[in-house]
Amino acid sequence: MTSNKITRHKTVFTTERGQRHQQAALSAAPDYLDITMLRQPDRETLLAHLADAEYFISERTGVVDAGMIGAAPNLKLILRLGSLTYDIDTDAARAAGVIVCRWPVGTVIRVAEHLVMQMLALGKKLREVERIALDATPYWGESKRTDEDTFAYNWSGRNDVEGLWQKTIGILGFGEIGVELARRLAGWDVTVLYNKRRRLPNTVERELGLTYAQLPALYAQSDFLVNLLPYFPETDMFINAASFAQMKTGVCLVSCGSGSVIDEAELAHAVKSGKVGGAALDTFEWEPLKPDNPLIALAKQNYNVLLTPHTAAGATAAAANERFADFTNIANHIHNQPIKYRVV
Repeated sequence: MTSNKITRHKTVFTTERGQRHQQAALSAAPDYLDITMLRQPDRETLLAHLADAEYFISERTGVVDAGMIGAAPNLKLILRLGSLTYDIDTDAARAAGVIVCRWPVGTVIRVAEHLVMQMLALGKKLREVERIALDATPYWGESKRTDEDTFAYNWSGRNDVEGLWQKTIGILGFGEIGVELARRLAGWDVTVLYNKRRRLPNTVERELGLTYAQLPALYAQSDFLVNLLPYFPETDMFINAASFAQMKTGVCLVSCGSGSVIDEAELAHAVKSGKVGGAALDTFEWEPLKPDNPLIALAKQNYNVLLTPHTAAGATAAAANERFADFTNIANHIHNQPIKYRVV
């Protein structure tokens, strides 16, 4: 008589993300993985769980050192969900015969793409110039059929329509989205500054073309300020009137970080006064957006404001079906298939 019992593989999954994202990952996991989810565990707790673990998933960030690897005699594979592995001791993993691999996060990449779109839209004043084109009013003068020498460049006389070239982009809250944004800005001839709680190693800064900046310098130097801060009690309304006062006049603020990080009333005031030259937000303090949000009124009055309904990551940012691919390399290892994005 044969047994249909599934062999379950002990897996430790560490993350800094909230319950909603944890549940999505667990819902997507194959049933042959026995997963223990740990949010920012202390070392003692983590070592205890690693003692009988076969697989170790580290989401986006988190030190994996020789002591942890040595405490896991059954460990076969370390999977980094994300693109950076500088904080994993790959030499110790190699010595222990443990595979190290990474896995790109699709939602993160789509948010990075959205941020580029937001910056370009504000720099090019996309909403304003599109409205002019769609109006097609004779106010701007007589229309003539164009040829090589006949055209009406900038027929509406717009000013300060620019792009990203030779601008300074400051990224506030530099995690995996910031990494993918920096990669997408490579070759654009921009200066990229960043600020985060734990500064990156010099090797990573060089790889990504980054310069670390303290918060006052980031505010003062950035032509485009990118908010990627997560929500914690200490980041609630972090970008406020005092922040705007420190920023360069005419700065464009783009945000795909947590919504309640920005004081939207103060942002609206800064846009209206001209201190902030443009604002593009995908996340908000209240979602869905309340009709009395002051940024809506400014957008309707043709200020340089672009609002999107929390869609930067795509249609299924936290759903389980977005997370199925996260477990590909563990499945490949169990079924003797090639490991993708292998580091060691």
